[in-house]
Amino acid sequence: MKVGLFDHVDRSDRSFATQIDERLQFVQIADEAGFYCYHVAEHHASPLNMVPVPGAYLGAVARLTKRIHMGPLVYLLPLYSPLRLAEEICMLDHMSKGRMEVGVGRGVSPFELGYHKIDHSKSREIFIDAWKCLDTALRSEMLTYEGPHYNYKDVPMPLRPLQQPTPAYWYGSSNTEGATWAGDHGMHFASNGPNALAKRNIDAFREALAKRGGPAHYKPEFKGGCAIGVSRQVIVGDTDEQARAIAAPAVTHYHENLTYLLRVHANNDFVKRLNVPGSPDLDDNIKSGTVICGSPETVKRVIAEQQEEMGLNYLITYMFFGTMTFPQALRSMELFRSEVMPAVEAL
Repeated sequence: MKVGLFDHVDRSDRSFATQIDERLQFVQIADEAGFYCYHVAEHHASPLNMVPVPGAYLGAVARLTKRIHMGPLVYLLPLYSPLRLAEEICMLDHMSKGRMEVGVGRGVSPFELGYHKIDHSKSREIFIDAWKCLDTALRSEMLTYEGPHYNYKDVPMPLRPLQQPTPAYWYGSSNTEGATWAGDHGMHFASNGPNALAKRNIDAFREALAKRGGPAHYKPEFKGGCAIGVSRQVIVGDTDEQARAIAAPAVTHYHENLTYLLRVHANNDFVKRLNVPGSPDLDDNIKSGTVICGSPETVKRVIAEQQEEMGLNYLITYMFFGTMTFPQALRSMELFRSEVMPAVEAL
C-alpha cells in the first residue's frame, strides 16, 4: 500500500507567512521520507483552506521537491476557464518534471460555488462539461470544443503536458454518485468520511471501474494499476496519551474551520437540510475511523484494520492541521516514517 499526504492548509494561530514557510518545509521532509503524493484541497472564502489558488502554491512545491507527486484534490472545475486551467496544468507538469496529478471535482459547498455565481443545482452538469473540455484541451495541439457551457474553436495550444497524453486524473468523493462516475471514467479515487460511508463509496467506485475494464491511466505502483484510497487525519505520538493530547485540540480547531461557512449561513434553508460534517470531539472521530491517533503500534493496528475492511491500496494521511505546531507535526511524521510506514507499505 502506498502512502500519500493531504492538506487543507487550514488557518492556524500563526501568521500566514509563517504557516506557508512551515508547510513548504513539511512537504520537503515528506518528499525525503518517501510519501507518494502531496494532495492539496481547494476551498474559497473559508479558513478551512488558506491556499484557494492551489496552482500558485503548487508551483513552489514543484521547485522545492524532487520525487513526491503533487496536485489538487481537487480543482473545482466549475470555477475555471478550461483553457486557462489546461495551460496551468501544463506549466505545473513541466515545473515538477512530470509529477503532476490532476484531481477534479465540482465542489461540495453550495456557498463557495454561489460566491462565484455558480448555481449548485447545475454544478454537476457544468463540471462534466468542464472536464470534457479540459481533457480535450490537454490532448490537443489546436483546441476545438463545443459543449453546453464551454465552446472553443481553433485555439492554439503551444503548451503541452510533459506526461503524454495527459497527467493522471483523480476524483475525491463522499457519495456513491460521484464515486460511480469516477469509476466509469477510469480515474484514481479517494474517499473520506466514516469507515462505513467510505467503504460504500469505494465499493461503488470499484464496481464501476470493473465494468469499464480498468483505469484510463494505469499506474503499476498500485495493485491493479489504480489508486483506491481513503483520507485520514493521522497523529502519531510516543504514547497513546501523548498523541491524544496533541490531537484533541487540533481536531476541535479543524472542525471549527470545516464548519465555518455553515455558521455564516446558519439561517439559510439549505443549511437546515444539511448534516454538519464530522464532530469536534476526538473520540467521536476515532470511533468513526476518520482520525487515527496513538502510538506507532496503535496507528499500525488501526490502519491495517481499515485496509482490510475497505480493500485499500492507498492511504492518504492528513498530518498537519488545526492547532498542531510545526515541531509536533514533524515528530508525528518522523514516528510515522520510521515506525509505521514500513508496515503500511507491506500491506
